[in-house]
Amino acid sequence: MLLLPHSLLLFVFLFFLSPPSSHSLSQDGLILQQAKLTLSDPSNTLSGWTTSSTTPTPCSWTGVSCDPATDRVVSLNLSNANLFGPFPTILCRLPHLSYLSLSNNSINSTLPPLLATCRNLTHLILSENLLVGTLPTFLHTLPVLSYLDLSGNNFSGHIPPEFALFPNLHVLSLTSNLLTGTVPGFLGDVATLTQLNLSYNPFDQGEIPPQIGKLVNLEVLWMAGCNLIGEIPGDLFGLKKIIDFDLSMNSLTGRIPAEITNLEDVVQIELFQNGFSGELPLGWSKLKKLRRFDASLNQLEGLIPDELCRLPLESLNLFNNRFVGGLPESIASSPNLNELRLFDNQLKGVIPKDLGKNSPLKWVELSFNEFSGEIPAGLCEKGALEELILLNNSFSGGIPVGLGQCRSLTRLRLSDNRLSGDVPAGIWGLPFVYFLDLVGNSFTGRVSESISGATNLSGLLISKNRFEGRIPDEIGLVGKLVEFSASDNLLEGPIPGTLVKLIQLGRLDLHNNKLSGEFPIGIEAWKKLNELNLATNELSGEISPQLGSLPALNYLDLSGNQFTGKIPLELQNLKLNKFNLSDNRLSGDLPPLYDKEIYRDSFLNNPGLCGDLPDLCPRKDRSKNSGSVWLLRSIFVLAGVVFIVGVVWFYWKYLKYKKAKEGTEKLKWTLTSFHKLGFSEYEILDCLDEDNVIGTGGSGKVYKAVLSNGDAVAVKKLWVGGLKKDECNDIEKGGSSDGGFEAEVETLGKIRHKNIVKLWCCCTTRDSKLLVYEYMPNGSLGDLLHSSKGGLLDWPMRHKIAIDAAEGLSYLHHDCVPPIVHRDVKSNNILLDGEFGARVADFGVAKVVDVVGKGPKSMSVIAGSCGYIAPEYAYTLRVNEKSDIYSFGVVILELVTGKRPIDPEYGEKDLVKWVCTTLDQKGPDHVIDPKLDSCYKEDICRVLNIGLLCTSPLPINRPSMRKVVKLLQEVIAENNSKSGKKDGKLSPYYHDDVSDHGSVA
Repeated sequence: MLLLPHSLLLFVFLFFLSPPSSHSLSQDGLILQQAKLTLSDPSNTLSGWTTSSTTPTPCSWTGVSCDPATDRVVSLNLSNANLFGPFPTILCRLPHLSYLSLSNNSINSTLPPLLATCRNLTHLILSENLLVGTLPTFLHTLPVLSYLDLSGNNFSGHIPPEFALFPNLHVLSLTSNLLTGTVPGFLGDVATLTQLNLSYNPFDQGEIPPQIGKLVNLEVLWMAGCNLIGEIPGDLFGLKKIIDFDLSMNSLTGRIPAEITNLEDVVQIELFQNGFSGELPLGWSKLKKLRRFDASLNQLEGLIPDELCRLPLESLNLFNNRFVGGLPESIASSPNLNELRLFDNQLKGVIPKDLGKNSPLKWVELSFNEFSGEIPAGLCEKGALEELILLNNSFSGGIPVGLGQCRSLTRLRLSDNRLSGDVPAGIWGLPFVYFLDLVGNSFTGRVSESISGATNLSGLLISKNRFEGRIPDEIGLVGKLVEFSASDNLLEGPIPGTLVKLIQLGRLDLHNNKLSGEFPIGIEAWKKLNELNLATNELSGEISPQLGSLPALNYLDLSGNQFTGKIPLELQNLKLNKFNLSDNRLSGDLPPLYDKEIYRDSFLNNPGLCGDLPDLCPRKDRSKNSGSVWLLRSIFVLAGVVFIVGVVWFYWKYLKYKKAKEGTEKLKWTLTSFHKLGFSEYEILDCLDEDNVIGTGGSGKVYKAVLSNGDAVAVKKLWVGGLKKDECNDIEKGGSSDGGFEAEVETLGKIRHKNIVKLWCCCTTRDSKLLVYEYMPNGSLGDLLHSSKGGLLDWPMRHKIAIDAAEGLSYLHHDCVPPIVHRDVKSNNILLDGEFGARVADFGVAKVVDVVGKGPKSMSVIAGSCGYIAPEYAYTLRVNEKSDIYSFGVVILELVTGKRPIDPEYGEKDLVKWVCTTLDQKGPDHVIDPKLDSCYKEDICRVLNIGLLCTSPLPINRPSMRKVVKLLQEVIAENNSKSGKKDGKLSPYYHDDVSDHGSVA
């Protein structure tokens, strides 16, 4: 008993001497630290969440706010913190937490039921994450929840009926998820709602539920992109407190109801991209607070109401309709107007002369109408104008001098009007303009030296005018210039040497002028130049060999000049889609790469230019050859006699040989195996019967051979004497039968990959060659996809086939040393086993890529099949992996559309062009194979984007095959993360501008 006080004193002494422990932190701090352990924090946002002897509470930590009286955590805002992991339910142990925001992170999985224990939450903001599953049915049990934001996730399924039971909810935001079903009417029972945001979900097609009209406190109704149809129910116009009324991007029809003018507190009305028709209603004068009205992309007609233009609008968007008549004068009196977009209508007359004098105009776009008269002088009176776009009208007169002093301008597009006169000098040097388009007018004068002040200019388009004089040297100071088009003018003098300073230049088009002189020195700096057109000028001297060092150049037209000398051999380094050197004074031999018939039209009318192409060089005088005509005829007659005698002799020898061959043929076969075999060549030969033919291709017939052990193999018997032409009459697979046989044996004999068809062995005699493969019971993808059995291939099966084939090609491109280019990738060369697993087959024209440093190898003829050949390959005959990637992109498009690569339906287009055109004009629903289940639409669109990227016109924009595999697998991975659902959230890749084609929106 006497020792106890001493022990207690010792414990207290050691406690105060010891360093502070985590136990000195408040309970709320400990909970936050445990929450931190459940999350991945690669950006170290939560690195300051540590114990400190001076701050025992977490109130100073990042994102944490406390009640100053109690130091208890009441708010946690970790938006944009780059956090990963499941929802940290331990946060619900914070007894006073009322505000929680984890917006714009990577919170994944489903929301756990334990979230219902956060009883004091008033604000729950989980937008822009990776949450999946159905919407939780327990959220309505949070008694004081007033703000719920789950937008930008991957929630799927219907909105549950329990969402009608929220007792105190003011804001409900479910935008940009994967919700289905129709918009439910029971949401009208949440009487406390002031905001209802349901936009951008793939709801089933349905009408606007009239019960929404019961939400008398509603201020924001945002239902854009909800697949709504029918007319707007009149019940909605009883929402007297509505401020933002947005029903855009649906399929609503009928007239815009006159009752819309009863929404007297409305500030913004968004009705664009629907199917509204008829005239706009009257009564707009009642909407004193209306600032933005957008009814563009409809079928509205008639006049633009004067009373609408008299409102103090800030934005008026009525483009892509059928409005007629003129623009009301009253629009010029609007004191707040900053946006006026009326393009693509049938408006005419003159623009109100005072437009811009009373309002801070920023964006004016009146293109594709029938406006006439002069451009108003005061458009930039308030000094705010940024974009003035007046394309395709009938404006006349000159450009107002005031626009040359409008330093706020960023885009000025006046093409295809009737404008004339000199361009004000100030226009050329506007410091913030990045796009200046004056094409198709009658402008005169010179390009001003003040162009040097246009430091942000990236596009200068002045073609089809009457500009004259020299191109000023100062243009070399416009360092951001990407496109310079000045064709069809009267420009003269040399090409400025300063142009070579424009290292961002991608397109230079100066054709049809009076330019003279030689190529400027230093053009090798144009590393990004894609198009160079100097045709129809008076340029002279030799063609610069430096052109051959421009890696991105694929359009070169130097025709119609006075160039002399030889064609530089360096031009063979280019990958050209357009190539024209005609109508010059060139001489000498053609470079070997271009000494082919397909380039014939590129060299016409060069008197001294020679090559092996017939009639390219001038014919010799017939009189000089008349003496040899008789001799030539005699030689031909003698040759004919010898030929006939030779044929008769050959046929006699053949009959003798055939007779001697009978009975001994099997003994002369040579078998070369690449795997351990359970059969002999004689079993194979016995099956080469016409009844066993299962296919005929460009290189031979394919037989099914059933062996004595019951197994089956496929036998390809190559054509004797060469390869046949494939379905494109003008495209040959190239090489001889020997070459195709050797390529296939050399390639497949050493390849071991699950997605490359297995070559068991080859059998050869002096005049026959057989290749024995593993048998694919389901034939080729092309035959199955484009036959009546195409419906057997559902989307998961097609997606798996795409991945299998991509992995096979990726192996060829990245894992073989040296890499192998298939050169004939198509759906008919992708075979399917009994489980519909895919194998890449037919390597008869495969080529090994040259070692690094020697560049892609040129072929003597085009290899491939119609509709699959990359555009640059048809011109350059250069072999590289990008050609295979283009062809594989076509296969992806076949899988998505169910259509053939070429079809009379496309007219002069192929599948790639048809898909791009149809996407632009009608959208993805008109591209996707109707046999596919619509529940896979999101995934199909993602794979369609990959196909469009692979078929980019520029090879440099196509991904590697390894990247293609990864992209295709990412879609599968996202499906797995969504517990078997068929849709997923787009990865950042899909939000990029993937290709020149654009992407599926």
